[in-house]
Amino acid sequence: MNHYGAEEFEGVDLRSASTFGAVPDEFQRLWTPHRLAYIENGQQPSKDDCPFCLAPEMSDEEALIVHRGTHAFVLLNLYPYNSGHLLVCPYRHIAMYDEATVEETAEIASLTQEAMRVLKKVARNDGYNIGMNQGRVAGAGIADHLHQHVVPRWATDSNFFPIIAKSKAITALLGDVRSAVAQAWREQN
Repeated sequence: MNHYGAEEFEGVDLRSASTFGAVPDEFQRLWTPHRLAYIENGQQPSKDDCPFCLAPEMSDEEALIVHRGTHAFVLLNLYPYNSGHLLVCPYRHIAMYDEATVEETAEIASLTQEAMRVLKKVARNDGYNIGMNQGRVAGAGIADHLHQHVVPRWATDSNFFPIIAKSKAITALLGDVRSAVAQAWREQN
């Protein structure tokens, strides 16, 4: 176990989150020390091992790709927050949004909108989380290859279920979701 092991906290008086910090507020802090191993050891792949560079070289089924554009493509997240969690990636291996060309940003935006329409048809979701984590310190799992998250959300989401219960409610197999989303994408166009 690393230097933040749970045994170091045995016997420690844990106080309410509202009593620590400079100014008490209404926010509760979720202590997730298990993330530290990922932060400390989450090595970024080399360009030759980048999953977003390798994916276009594979079959759509193998890479979980649902649509290929001219400058960018859309695939399912291998470790989804929710069923139908899509990633929109440029083909070029660039890390930051400001490195993308006008054509790449236009297609990323267009594919994101199309992903929303397709997911609405397939998943009947109520909303979306859409965004990019730029750099390792901002939470990017693959920081060296730009990607936009499109996460479908439902009114009945169990937002803290994974953290508290150490469980995820993923309702379908990735292959089945990929097939449904890819089919709906083809029908939409």
